Amino acid sequence: MRSQSALNEKVTLLRLIGRLDEAWDIASTALRQARFTGSREELANCRIRRAQVQQFMGKLDEAAAELTHCVLESETHEWTAVAASARENRGKVYFEQGELEAAMADFTAAVFLQEKAGATPALLESALIAVAVVESYIAEGTARS
Repeated sequence: MRSQSALNEKVTLLRLIGRLDEAWDIASTALRQARFTGSREELANCRIRRAQVQQFMGKLDEAAAELTHCVLESETHEWTAVAASARENRGKVYFEQGELEAAMADFTAAVFLQEKAGATPALLESALIAVAVVESYIAEGTARS
């Protein structure tokens, strides 16, 4: 379980089955390994995965802060696919926090970044659905006001 890809896959699987404490531990291990042996881009990807675990743990402020750092670093270095992932995940956190305008900005940016990175149609569709959902929530909130 020392390979970066194996660690990252295990984090995702543990997160999806709700074993969040274990996912956090493995995500932290993957992060340390990337810090010592990987590229800065891989380190950013590990930080995104760890922030996803934080989100599932209900630590939304911490997840948003971590993802903001990932957004800034990946956009500074023009790591388009990483930036798209960081934006999309931060958008999910913002949505969960009820910050719909911020979520919309991130989801929209993620769509453009994914297009630029040559994402598959399925990945683009997923991001576009997120935009549509947030638009409907915003419209619903405006209609109530």
